[in-house]
Amino acid sequence: MGNCHTVGPNEALVVSGGCCGSDQKTYTVGGWAWAWWLLTDIQKITLEIMTLQPKCEDVETAEGVALTVTGVAQVKVMTDPELLSLACEQFLGKSVQEIKAVILQTLEGHLRSILGTLTVEQIYQDRDQFASLVREVAAPDVGRMGIEILSFTIKDVYDKVDYLSSLGKTQTAAVQRDADIGVAEAERDAGIREAECKKEMMDVKFLADTKMADSKRELEMQKAAFNQEVNTKKAEAQLAYELQAAKEQQKIRLEEIEIEVVQRKKQITIEEKEIVRTDKELISTVKRPAEAEAYRIQQVAEGQKVKKVLTAQAEAEKIRRIGEAEAASIEAVGKAEAEKMRLKAEAYQQYGEAAKTALVLEALPKIAGKVAAPLGRTNEIVILSGDGSRVTGEVNRLLAELPVTVNALTGVDLSK
Repeated sequence: MGNCHTVGPNEALVVSGGCCGSDQKTYTVGGWAWAWWLLTDIQKITLEIMTLQPKCEDVETAEGVALTVTGVAQVKVMTDPELLSLACEQFLGKSVQEIKAVILQTLEGHLRSILGTLTVEQIYQDRDQFASLVREVAAPDVGRMGIEILSFTIKDVYDKVDYLSSLGKTQTAAVQRDADIGVAEAERDAGIREAECKKEMMDVKFLADTKMADSKRELEMQKAAFNQEVNTKKAEAQLAYELQAAKEQQKIRLEEIEIEVVQRKKQITIEEKEIVRTDKELISTVKRPAEAEAYRIQQVAEGQKVKKVLTAQAEAEKIRRIGEAEAASIEAVGKAEAEKMRLKAEAYQQYGEAAKTALVLEALPKIAGKVAAPLGRTNEIVILSGDGSRVTGEVNRLLAELPVTVNALTGVDLSK
C-alpha cells in the first residue's frame, strides 16, 4: 500500500527508493507522485526565489584602497532534471536558510576576489559592469550546485578614508571647471552668433520691409482701382435697383388701389347689408320692445288711474260716511247736552238759590285745585313768627274771608 503525494509549482517532490533495492529517483515539479509505504522516501525542495545580500567589508582594490561593497542577488533552484538532481544532492534535507548561507558564502568569495582586480574608479563609476562581472564569474560555481543567478546588482560602495568623496570632489571640480569654460565659450560663441544673426535679421528685415512697402503700395493701388470699379458697379446697380424698385412699387400701388376699390365696394355692400340688419335688429330689439313697453306702461297707467279714482271715490265715500256718522254723533251729543242743560236750567229755575249754591260748592274744589296748583310743587313752607298761636290765627282768618270772596265772585252768600 502507499500514498499519493502532491506539490505546487513552487516546490519539487523527490521520490527515492523502491522495490528490490532500487535506487531510482523521481523528480516531480507541480504535480503528484505515488509512494509505497516502507519502501520509498518522500522529500521536498523549494523552487522559490531566494534574495541574498552579499557584503564584503574593507576589501583592498588593485590600488590598495579598502572598500566596503554590498549587493543584492536573486537566486533559485533550477528545474532542469539534471541540474535539479545536482541541487537535490547538495541541498536536499536542508532548510532555506542553510541553502542561502551556502550560496551567500560563494557569492561573497567571488565578489571579494573580483574587488582585488579592479580600481576604485572602475568599481564606482561602472557598477553595472562590475555586477555583470561578478555574475559571470560566480554563475558556473553556483550552477554546479543546481542554482541559477537571476540577477545581481551592486547596492552600495563606500570607504572609511573618504577616498570616494575626495575623488568625487576632484572630478566635481574638474567638471565644474570644464563647465565654466564651456559656458564662457558658449556665451562667446553665442554673442558672436547673436550679433551675426541680428545683422542678418536686420538685413532680412530691411529687405522684407522694402518688399512689404512695395507690396503694400501696389496693394493699395489695386484696392483703389478695385474700389473705384466696385463703386461704379455698385452705383449702377443701385440706380437700376432703385428704378426697378420704383416700377415695382408703382405696380404694387396700382394693384393696392384696385384692391382698395374692390374692398371699398365690398365694404359698402357689407355696410348696406349691415344697415338693413341693424334696422331689423332695432325694430326687433328696440322698437318692438319699446312699443310693448309703452303699451304696458299705458295699461299700467290706466290701471293706476282707475285704481286711484276708485280709491279716491272709496276714500270720499269713507270720509262722507265718517262725516255723517260724526255729524250724527255730534248732533246726538249736542241734543243730549242741550237736553241736559235744559233739564239743569229747569232744575235750577225750580230750586232757585239752592241750585246756584250747589253749583258754587261743586266748583269750589276745582277752583281751589287751580289756585293751589303752584303750591303743589313747593316742598316746604316756613312762616316766620315768634308767636306759636299766630299760625292758627292766620288759618282762621283765611277761612273767615272765604265766604266774602265767594260772594264777590258768584253773588252767592255762603253765610246764609
